[in-house]
Amino acid sequence: MKKITVSFTLNGDQVTAEIPTTWSLLRTLRDYFELTGPKEGCGVGECGACTVIVDGNAVNSCIFPVAEVEGKSVTTIEGIAGKDGSLHPLQKAFLENNGVQCGFCTSGMIMSAKALLEQNPEPTEEEIRT
Repeated sequence: MKKITVSFTLNGDQVTAEIPTTWSLLRTLRDYFELTGPKEGCGVGECGACTVIVDGNAVNSCIFPVAEVEGKSVTTIEGIAGKDGSLHPLQKAFLENNGVQCGFCTSGMIMSAKALLEQNPEPTEEEIRT
């Protein structure tokens, strides 16, 4: 199987991975780096359970070619808590306001919200829905 080597920043750390050329970013995060926060729900970029942030933008990692992260910064749900284990304000808000159902897609919702708020700290309800 043909492989490629990619180097990028993952949750603040420089990493390099040699992985099959056919792998998505999601598969690389889960199978190579063993990060289980991003989940595969639909596998076609519709549900958002796999959402991570790449260079400040929310992306569906299930359809994001891993070769495209070369030299970029990737943040997963595992990377937003403080080094001391303190929760990110969005994680804390989800917990305090019962913002989860089964929890499967919660990390994707939090990462989408984080990307939105970093780009627009005071979004309108319409912008949030979009």
